[in-house]
Amino acid sequence: MRMFSRFGCIALLAIGYAMLPGPASAQQYPDHPIKLIVPVPPGGGVDILARAIGQKMSVSMGVPIVVDNRAGASAAIGTELLAKSRPDGYTIMMGYSAHATNPIFNPGLPYDTKKDFAAIAHVGYIPLILVVPASSPANSVKELIALAKAKPGQLQFASGGAGAGAHLSGELLKVTAGVDIVHVPYKGNAPALNDLLGGHVSMMFDTINTALPHVKSGTLKALAVTSGKRSPLAPDVPTMIEAGLPGFEIGAWYVLFAPANTPKDILQRLNSEANKAVKDPELRATLGAQGVELTGSTPEEADAFVSREIELWARTIKATGMKGN
Repeated sequence: MRMFSRFGCIALLAIGYAMLPGPASAQQYPDHPIKLIVPVPPGGGVDILARAIGQKMSVSMGVPIVVDNRAGASAAIGTELLAKSRPDGYTIMMGYSAHATNPIFNPGLPYDTKKDFAAIAHVGYIPLILVVPASSPANSVKELIALAKAKPGQLQFASGGAGAGAHLSGELLKVTAGVDIVHVPYKGNAPALNDLLGGHVSMMFDTINTALPHVKSGTLKALAVTSGKRSPLAPDVPTMIEAGLPGFEIGAWYVLFAPANTPKDILQRLNSEANKAVKDPELRATLGAQGVELTGSTPEEADAFVSREIELWARTIKATGMKGN
């Protein structure tokens, strides 16, 4: 009798356990707000894009997508938070170009860039634009290079942090033009742009959508874009290649990430919603007017893209001797 009771209890426990809710599935997901980590301060290009895509995904998925700005350490602070989050689809991140270069500039990162994340979708990219304060004596890339050569070590270029596209562009300018300019990193593009506007630094490669309003207002001068062809938003601004620097082509890219081991059905749901967002005509018109090229991809394509970027910059940085100063 006691043996029967024991087995009976075990059976009841087993039935009760089976009735408990299991891991989230695509059918149940999402049933509460999703946190979207943005590893830069509010106001920059990454933040603007993340909020726009997050808003579209929120409407489509029927739950709030709450932006959580976690700036610092060239996006490493926000990225570490994602790496340590539960892989349940309720914490995602808008990653950008620094994701591929952080492990090169910061080998002691508290996460593994290749193993701790799963790409959701490659959502877009944007060219950078070289800008200087309105008070700068340089009116072209040629004049800026001449000024830098006349004042070695005295000109500074700002960036949103080591490893970001703005930093890489400045380092590439040093190498290709043979100039000695000093890198001044900030915690995000917005504070870097503020110091440029204040004349505290000499130049900056900024995302075209955040810099152009200041160019149009006359507070900054645009010297060149980093894309392979001119931007329709600034057709009178030459490319860096046209300005006399062959092979100078860099763009800021954006990829949505989830923690590694996020269930495939959840990852596919997020991918579907992200691709739906980047195809939205209203969003494409709004962000396209700011220079953002929306793309979309499968998770596998996004993962492959990020891997290629990591390998590309590892080779390039080693060859050029760039340092994350």
